[in-house]
Amino acid sequence: MDTGLDRSRAALIRLPLRYGLLLVPAVFLALFYFYPLVSILAVGLTPGGQPDLTGFAEIVTSAYYRHTLGFTLAQAALSTALTLLLALPGAYVFARYDFPAKSLLMALATLPFVLPTVVVAAAFSALVGPRGLVNEGLMFLLGLESPPVQLERTLAIILIVHVFYNYAVALRIIGSYWANQNPRMEEAARVLGAAGWRLWWEIRLPILRPALLAAGTLVFIFTFTSFGVVLILGGPRFATLEVEIYRQTANLLNLPMAAALSLVQIGLMLVMMAVYTRMQRRAAADVVSAASAARPPRSRRARMLVFGNLLFMAVMLFAPLLALMARSFTAGGEGFTTRYYELLFANVRGSVLFVPPMRAVGNSLVFALATTALAVALGLITVYLLSQRGSRWANWLDPLFMMPLATSAVTLGFGYIIALDKPPLNLRASPVLIPLAHTLVAMPFVVRSVLPAKRSITPHLPEAARVLGASPWQVWRFVDLPLISRGLIVGAVFAFTVSMGEFGASLFIARPNTPTMPVVIFRLLGQPGAANYGQALAMSVLLMVVCAVGFILIERLRTVGMGEF
Repeated sequence: MDTGLDRSRAALIRLPLRYGLLLVPAVFLALFYFYPLVSILAVGLTPGGQPDLTGFAEIVTSAYYRHTLGFTLAQAALSTALTLLLALPGAYVFARYDFPAKSLLMALATLPFVLPTVVVAAAFSALVGPRGLVNEGLMFLLGLESPPVQLERTLAIILIVHVFYNYAVALRIIGSYWANQNPRMEEAARVLGAAGWRLWWEIRLPILRPALLAAGTLVFIFTFTSFGVVLILGGPRFATLEVEIYRQTANLLNLPMAAALSLVQIGLMLVMMAVYTRMQRRAAADVVSAASAARPPRSRRARMLVFGNLLFMAVMLFAPLLALMARSFTAGGEGFTTRYYELLFANVRGSVLFVPPMRAVGNSLVFALATTALAVALGLITVYLLSQRGSRWANWLDPLFMMPLATSAVTLGFGYIIALDKPPLNLRASPVLIPLAHTLVAMPFVVRSVLPAKRSITPHLPEAARVLGASPWQVWRFVDLPLISRGLIVGAVFAFTVSMGEFGASLFIARPNTPTMPVVIFRLLGQPGAANYGQALAMSVLLMVVCAVGFILIERLRTVGMGEF
């Protein structure tokens, strides 16, 4: 009798503790995401303390802002269509064929996704820029006096780099979904005479529709909020909402207009993220078989298909990165040298930096480790909140917790400038703000990596453990944790690499004496001189190597079809 009473009392004590713990990520999101956004709303709607909607009226009436919004939508739609079109054959190859170094190629293909824009800009400059390897080679072979390939400051380079960034996103989502589909439907269709375009149009594309919609929505979100690609490679001719928010804030100090543009972008992205989470749930529900149907490419046609796809990946994804590495040793035109790597340890007099560039490596590592710890802890609690069976709130909370992924880093940094410069959250000058901002960006990756594994746990397992006398802690330690551990490690590595490469928010909030690696690269690229350019390339290579190691680890731990990226 007493034992039962004691258990009831213990359950009553644990109940508020449990739900209080589940509120922790919600409180974090409220303080460091919604509070800055509400501050933006206050600046946009009540500049000077009085209600004023002139910023929104100007967006509607001004031809310039209408053109900016139209261009943002158009380039995002075109980038999404190109990415899906080019990634679809690759998804087929990775889902249906086994070949040497397959997992390594998938890991390296994902590397561009976490590289900061400044590194990608340096990579494409090293490959196809006026001083790039392609132009130098063509000028030498053809005897030309000027570079024949002129892609800088064009729409073409924006679209190419968007595909470069988001190819792996589409490849992973579509390929993982396709790998879990039963191939017998295709085999039956072939027996009935379906082949060529009919097989694609009537069988494959309808089967892949949930994955295509999920991948397309996510790629659209990323390209709609594109900042560094347009700012650095597109130039002043091309302005997205993101670039215009930065220009209104940093150059014109027009905070009401920047706030109005930010709110327009946030509203559109909230709708898109709700669509994405719905499509992702549908794609997860449509998985019919976890058994891989991949086989070695035995026919000549299959081998040509695999080879052609790998050749495309080599040219599209790996050539810029290899050019970046080569240029980091030959930037000064003086032959092979390690001089630019050695300069990373020196604080040159008159440099744009306040500390030796190598100090930024230590800063980034510290911030990334802190971000990983926070993102894993908060992401894990969020997973349990979203995976509550029978909860009607999960469908609404899911897109809200994913919103930092769809919110531009520029908007986030702008919100921090407004909201976190006065008590009770006077963090504007604190280095703590950097891992907090990085955690908002990294936490969705942890959630998307762990949530499918948690949802796949049959309820009978923890129920059986409780019947046998296991406490809630023992149920989690010996039942849940082993089943979600691989996804948790993948999410942690994702968080670490995302933090290492985060650029947009860091550009706003990093202090001069605590720069991160992407901020140092951006500052060095903005200065004239071969030494600055060479140091930027060397720092970019170091960052690229760290991210590559992280994604090779992810690919070794990732379960086929498990995880939503």
